[in-house]
Amino acid sequence: MAWLEYLLPLIFLFPLVATAVIVVGLRNLHDARVSSPFDAHRLREPGQSLRDRLDRAFASLFLNGALGPIITLVPLVYGMGRMIFARQQNWLEWGIYGALSTLLVLVFCLRLIRDFQRIRRLKLGLACELAVGQELARLIRPEAHPYYVFHDVPGAGDDTLDHVAVTPHGVFAIETRARTPAVLPSGEERNVVVVESERLRFPGWKERRPLRETRRAVRWLASWLEREVGQAVPVQGVLALPGWRIEDATAASDLLVVSGEDLANQLPQRHPGELDAATHDAVIRALRQRIATTALNRTPQS
Repeated sequence: MAWLEYLLPLIFLFPLVATAVIVVGLRNLHDARVSSPFDAHRLREPGQSLRDRLDRAFASLFLNGALGPIITLVPLVYGMGRMIFARQQNWLEWGIYGALSTLLVLVFCLRLIRDFQRIRRLKLGLACELAVGQELARLIRPEAHPYYVFHDVPGAGDDTLDHVAVTPHGVFAIETRARTPAVLPSGEERNVVVVESERLRFPGWKERRPLRETRRAVRWLASWLEREVGQAVPVQGVLALPGWRIEDATAASDLLVVSGEDLANQLPQRHPGELDAATHDAVIRALRQRIATTALNRTPQS
């Protein structure tokens, strides 16, 4: 039967179809949208709408880059199957398969170029919004304000300090760790963590590493600030565990372990030491310079 010559080659398309299904299933693997562990509301930052559009643009780029080669191979693979099952070769038919593959290549190339240009525009727009948001932050955090917060401060080697808060009463190295609460068979969450001097006791497991890493960050920051400022600077470590209830928070006497909620009200109550105005400003300048220098060194050269 002649129609079998056109039906049987479809068997060779099954691996391509299976791969395409996997690619489509993974298209939303990268989703940068996150919700607050305090109230489950979506966290929004300056330029959040552009961030969302940028995520969608990267998802489109992923789809076109991954599906493009698969789809462009479909006519050729089907044609090879026809070659096996057909009694005689029709070179016109082969020319149609080749022309169709070429057309699909052009279509996906144009789509990739479009995605690339869209991502460039969105990244530029996001950079502008972040810059404006950073300037507007001066309304509530002017240069002379006694409290100053830095995010993602480069540490020793490839380490990064999550946050550094500079206050008139000392400097705080704040590390954040995310842990999923245990869930009982009844559906109730067990989100109580007991703090000991050298470890954290979560429901069902224990960890020493978060406390150890926070202490290491404190030692590095204190040593680095002493070199940069020319005098000892009081530094205290803070370990934030968002979404957890803390028991025996003072068990680690040199660290403050908190859930993260209401952290802005807790820090002013801690006094690891006093900073005079000159030292306070020198610490801020040193941290700003380190962030700027590291960002410049990490910028890829064109």
